[in-house]
Amino acid sequence: MGYSLEFDKENYSVKTVTLDGQSVTYRAYENIVYVKNPVDVKRQCLNIYVPQIFYEQERVNGYTLETVPVLLPNGIGGYAPAFPEQPGKDFGGHINATFYALCHGYVVATPGARGRGLKDENGTYYGVAPAAIVDLKAAVRYLRYNKGRVPGDVEKLISNGTSAGGALSSLLGASGNHPDYEPYLKALGAADARDDIFAASCYCPITNLNHADMAYEWEFNGQNDYHTFKFEFPEGADHPTRTPLNGHLTDSQMAMSAQLKAMFPAYLNSLDLKDENGELLTLDRDGDGSFKAFIKRYVLRSAQRALDGGADLSDMHWLTVVDGNAVDLDFTGYIAFRTRMKCTPAFDNVSMGTPENELFGCGAVQYRHFTQFSLEHSQADGALAEPEQIKLMNPMYYIGDTACQTAVNYRIRHGAVDRDTSLAVSAMLTLMLRNHGVAVDYHLPWGIPHAGDYDLDELFEWIRGICK
Repeated sequence: MGYSLEFDKENYSVKTVTLDGQSVTYRAYENIVYVKNPVDVKRQCLNIYVPQIFYEQERVNGYTLETVPVLLPNGIGGYAPAFPEQPGKDFGGHINATFYALCHGYVVATPGARGRGLKDENGTYYGVAPAAIVDLKAAVRYLRYNKGRVPGDVEKLISNGTSAGGALSSLLGASGNHPDYEPYLKALGAADARDDIFAASCYCPITNLNHADMAYEWEFNGQNDYHTFKFEFPEGADHPTRTPLNGHLTDSQMAMSAQLKAMFPAYLNSLDLKDENGELLTLDRDGDGSFKAFIKRYVLRSAQRALDGGADLSDMHWLTVVDGNAVDLDFTGYIAFRTRMKCTPAFDNVSMGTPENELFGCGAVQYRHFTQFSLEHSQADGALAEPEQIKLMNPMYYIGDTACQTAVNYRIRHGAVDRDTSLAVSAMLTLMLRNHGVAVDYHLPWGIPHAGDYDLDELFEWIRGICK
């Protein structure tokens, strides 16, 4: 028989949450299994939250219960499994988008999803790629299947995510209805409905994984010291502690860094990316060129916004400011200021063991490589993931594919001091989308590290603009 895909509008509770002096009362439809044949009922479920005020007055901010947009935030980080997000605070102790959305009169549908590391009683890893994106698509299909029964306008679905969640948000937006995912959705008993969405909000997306190592070294090659943190959760603590970890690349890692950097221009040039003026963005063999200038331009815009807000940037010696205007920057100095975070290779480690290596596991194999480079340099006798599995996790392959429907609106944020992936990754995603007619609000917020939901006022101003 399996689980029913019919939404039960009577199965809810009324809750009130107060955070930082702000209260919201809402109807909570929770733990709704969104496929007939779930593999993991604790994660393949979603919560739907509706501001109670919609049941007390006909319109809220000009929307009715049938026309209000639906925010679709995922709580996925590090490609790990996630439960449905609840109204509250995020990893860093800040109010999350779910709470903010409810306070401002939006319906919220928060899906859980499988992820790396999940293993069944037979020793099979069942959360490997493409499980997470398939689950998000299944959640979208559930909402579409119940159009007219679930609260909100399911044609105005707006996904939101950070880091790996931002990558999945970008992929969900890019690959709507693509037949590549159909066998996986059918196996789960997903609803017979569309899975395209209206818009995608992507904070620091850790995406384009099979080209992320070369992009990272294009940016950080020559920065041979690395500075990262070890995160630990003390017993009873709400948030983790961070212990600094510093080190120096080995001779072998420095050699691989140079090789990977040299590989990046050919990939970048193969994309035929153009800026808003139609200029082709390229890199020469040394990694210099108009694509690098494009990124510099956006860093300067970020610096200018900070200056206009009253920031003192006089100690940024790599930044040239004339009469209050950010006019130039030394790119090498800027990268040195940011510092390297990850060893080489940053994602497909030759010793394996990264979250991304685990993402591309299969069956009883926990870790696999996903680039030919790391396979050839493997120090762990690692196997290579199948090309199809790698493709299914990369939005770059689906943008412009006529077999799918890509979201018409994107918002991409990558902090100007974020070192978890190269700035090139979000820049390439932005340009690919724009070159295929998608409206992209792209910015590198000054002083922001790897984080999300830090500018919720601006995020929801964007949402209001695209939903008019």
